[in-house]
Amino acid sequence: MGRKKKGIPGLSFSWKRALGISAAKGKLSRQIGIPLTRSGRQRKIGKAMGCCVPLFLIFAGFSAIIASFI
Repeated sequence: MGRKKKGIPGLSFSWKRALGISAAKGKLSRQIGIPLTRSGRQRKIGKAMGCCVPLFLIFAGFSAIIASFI
């Protein structure tokens, strides 16, 4: 069996939010433009790769057309 959760349901306390660490990390992340979390970095890279794939396919198609004329 798993651990039983103690406390009041729906009420949680985060010491990182209370000290302002979460806000500082978010602010820094927006300033430098690079997410500080692993999932955020992966999402950013995935979005960039998703943009590059159609461009690569178009470039490959034009290359194939040009190669067929030569």
